[in-house]
Amino acid sequence: MSVSTKTRPLKRTPDAAARQPAAPPPGFDWPLAQEAENLLRRRLATFLEHNAFARTLAGRMRQESGTDLFEWIDHLILPSEEEDQWLAAGFVEDPMAETPNNDKVLEHPVATLPRLRLQRSARISPETVALRPEYVADFMARHNLAAEPDGEPCARYRRVVVAQENGTLLEAVERRAYRGFEFAPVKPGELKAVVKARELCRARPRRFAEDAAGFEAADRVLGRVTELVGRDLACQFFFEAEREYWESRNRAARIQKHRQDRLGLGWGNHDHHTFRCSRAHFTRVIDLLVKLGFQKRERYYAGAEAGWGAQICEQPVVGIVVFADVDLMPEETQIDFSVQKLPAAPRLGTVGLWVDLHGESLLEAGMHHLEARFEFDELRNQLQTCGIEMMKPFSDFAFLRQAFTEGERWPVPTKRAQRLLDRGFITQAQFEQFTTQGAIGSHLENLQRHGGFKGFNQKSVSAVIADTDPRNNRFGPGAGSA
Repeated sequence: MSVSTKTRPLKRTPDAAARQPAAPPPGFDWPLAQEAENLLRRRLATFLEHNAFARTLAGRMRQESGTDLFEWIDHLILPSEEEDQWLAAGFVEDPMAETPNNDKVLEHPVATLPRLRLQRSARISPETVALRPEYVADFMARHNLAAEPDGEPCARYRRVVVAQENGTLLEAVERRAYRGFEFAPVKPGELKAVVKARELCRARPRRFAEDAAGFEAADRVLGRVTELVGRDLACQFFFEAEREYWESRNRAARIQKHRQDRLGLGWGNHDHHTFRCSRAHFTRVIDLLVKLGFQKRERYYAGAEAGWGAQICEQPVVGIVVFADVDLMPEETQIDFSVQKLPAAPRLGTVGLWVDLHGESLLEAGMHHLEARFEFDELRNQLQTCGIEMMKPFSDFAFLRQAFTEGERWPVPTKRAQRLLDRGFITQAQFEQFTTQGAIGSHLENLQRHGGFKGFNQKSVSAVIADTDPRNNRFGPGAGSA
């Protein structure tokens, strides 16, 4: 990917939905941004030396939720005189970030790093770190904060002062499909529309006699939600509901969410959401994501030996990443399967079998997993004390560590297993296994990134997809582990 580090013309416009990141070409791999992350972490370390509340919170995040305060940072406010060093580290100007006083905002275009809001030194007292929990009110309640937030409930941007000490200011912000920094009142009728849109997402029907009818219903619901609140906010509410549904089917998710909620954080540390899709409806999933404002990023062509592919998509306003998996035949690894409908296949790979056992991720099954950013070893050890074991890491690099919790085993309806048996896709022994013992359904994924690395390790993902094949998982000691 060719990325210019020159400052782009600044457009002060609230229409963040127009933001269009360039899609990486086939075969693209994300670079490391180690220099930029090191600069940020050094700046954060100095901040923590001067802000006792933030320092204590960072320790609690690590010890009580297995997370790194760095991963909760929405932005830092720094002197504009420092602009050159940040541009040299790979940051560029964010043209879509509305700001008071026409402040510049810098972002790193190829890294998972916080943004920087630059102010002239005369206005930057004190220096600021702003965290982004899922909901400001929850964060305030858990930390006994008496201040009243700037910004109305359900407004696009809210901010509350958490702690001001020794020339530093810790804030918490909440965003509603908005990348800027300007407060705006809730318009007449807007609150009613927000409540209705959220309700429609949460109550969306998922079980249908035919999957095609389910996708048509999903399209109608999301069309209605988009009419009510717009594309980007519809995306935010849709994925809030998807996480909630996934939690209802995964014990590890419920335990970890509770641990993060005790600190008022919610799922603000989400990294990506993974959907397993059938070949028949894969393009419908991608079309739905595009309607929600997603841009297509890299595609995985895992090769003949792996039997799967994935389209990675990103919604740049809301900050949601989706990893959409599908079975692929060897001869299909060089086509754009995100737009070219795949025909029925002569055999089922791991993804296709999962869908036939449990249903489409977008419908009855829900997400296969949510991957969130953690302190890798801390989370593994802490969840173990809660009775949650981790599978063997499938990525174990200095810049990327990944591992699933042991899978949540779901019951398999006899009619689903019978269809597979009748078509010759499973054996009689596998039929008995699935109908009596169930099959692995979902996971929570423990991920740690360094160097701002934004991508994934294809070989490692291929390995874990094979490890989670329902035909390879049985009850017994270590069931569900690699």
